[in-house]
Amino acid sequence: MPDTVREGGCACGALRYRVSGEPIFVNNCHCSQCQKQTGSTSVVNMFYEAEYLTQLSGDTSRHVVKAGSGGDHVIVRCAQCGTAMWSHYPRLGEFAAGIRAGTLDDPASVTPDAAIYVSERMPWVTLPEGIPAFETQYSPAELLPPERFERLKRLAAKAAGR
Repeated sequence: MPDTVREGGCACGALRYRVSGEPIFVNNCHCSQCQKQTGSTSVVNMFYEAEYLTQLSGDTSRHVVKAGSGGDHVIVRCAQCGTAMWSHYPRLGEFAAGIRAGTLDDPASVTPDAAIYVSERMPWVTLPEGIPAFETQYSPAELLPPERFERLKRLAAKAAGR
């Protein structure tokens, strides 16, 4: 893993975390579920192997909602203020964390690899140039660099063998 270290926290400052290395992938999701869950037009998630995420302080609460697949999507929030910090999605389970990029101390330090579910975006939302946009999902094998795709495959294999 690269030596990159990023830190972030919740709105009230009680919960702090550190994540090491570069994300496997970063998605800007515009699906209606993300809109409803965040109260916003989209969410930017950075996906990491869960072992690279370290909670430094604070307590969390876990909230389960249904993902588009029908499986359990676990949203981990600051127990004090309720800020959504990261999620565990059905396909990768607890082996991966989809960390909300907006909780980083320097959220501009990451750029989405793709905008997804743009077919569901608000009609007035414009998409940035230079970031691939997909009506729904994309094929990670076609978009991600080989080393990042290999990390994703390892996580998927772990999750399949739960």
